[in-house]
Amino acid sequence: IYDLLAREVTAERVKQHFQGIVAGKVERFEVPNVLALKFVLHRALDGGASRSLRSDALGKSLSSALLRMEIEV
Repeated sequence: IYDLLAREVTAERVKQHFQGIVAGKVERFEVPNVLALKFVLHRALDGGASRSLRSDALGKSLSSALLRMEIEV
């Protein structure tokens, strides 16, 4: 399943999924030894956790929102 997710969940698709939230680029880092994909969403927190007025200033709920992204299986 990791290979499927690595193929389908690209930085471009994540940026598209979060359009309107992410103002910068999206970087993806593969961590295959723990079967993980790590994403960094640049300019998504309105200046960072200490300056953001968002209710989720650290962006932790974005991981749950990513689970709603549809992929081809």
